[in-house]
Amino acid sequence: MKPAPWKRQRERGSAFAKRVILWIALHMGRRPARLLLYPISFYFLLMAPVSRRASRAFLARTLPRSPSWLDVWRHLHTFAATILDRVFLLSGRERLLDVRIHGTEAVEAYLQRGEGAILLGAHFGSFEVLRALGIARYAAPVHILMDQGHNETITRYLEALNPEVARRVIPLRGPMAILRVKEVLEENGLVGMLGDRVEDGHDGVACDFLGGTARLPAGPLRLASRLQTPVILFFGVYRGGRRYDIHFEHFADYRDAEVAAEARTSPEVEVQRYADRLAAYVRAHPYNWFNFYEFWDQEDTR
Repeated sequence: MKPAPWKRQRERGSAFAKRVILWIALHMGRRPARLLLYPISFYFLLMAPVSRRASRAFLARTLPRSPSWLDVWRHLHTFAATILDRVFLLSGRERLLDVRIHGTEAVEAYLQRGEGAILLGAHFGSFEVLRALGIARYAAPVHILMDQGHNETITRYLEALNPEVARRVIPLRGPMAILRVKEVLEENGLVGMLGDRVEDGHDGVACDFLGGTARLPAGPLRLASRLQTPVILFFGVYRGGRRYDIHFEHFADYRDAEVAAEARTSPEVEVQRYADRLAAYVRAHPYNWFNFYEFWDQEDTR
């Protein structure tokens, strides 16, 4: 089975370097650790040609000008900044960050009734700001459906900071994943997942995305419609410095049998709706997009 494009990229950086950065962040603070992001981002700008080309191709679709090397560097730096802040979020130091939440009524409507829902996001901005903080104030921890095998080293180090958060991860592989998602939802819990990367062995749904044709997975929305559960979109936007904005949006209520059946019959319509909302956020905050690989179909020659 041919691996998905995003899985072909190996994890960069030695385990020793990751431990050093983690030690500096935890023992010296956020400001000294952030200084390291400048040479780290410059290193990736020089030494990661696939990521560099992917960044430039993406930014050409979203910026009002031809992207420069400084734009690509800023894109990589934004990615590195959100990874560093995962350290503080997972280690209980969220007060170092200024997190503002918008659209809470989309979540509260279900939590107040004691009902579960799927939170659907993307590799955009910070997923961790939602998992560690965004829902915590509502006493509703989020279980995460994710592939733990990608970037395994850094994931292992970060999740060791907060074993309780790590225990809420639902491994993506195998039939037990679906059963566990169903169980969490039946317990009126929240399940977070990302809807912008196609897994191994899947073709995905061809969507119009940022002026080209890209393939997005139908799995998350197909699962939601089969389980007849509501779907809420979320985007944790990094605004620079210490500020994050979490946005929630109601997407669909598949508890309605007719709505769920229509979604199963025409999944491409639902996936395109998701792509349109994701594109709106990506255009507004282009440096928050973190898919550093060939994302659009090769026949797309924009």
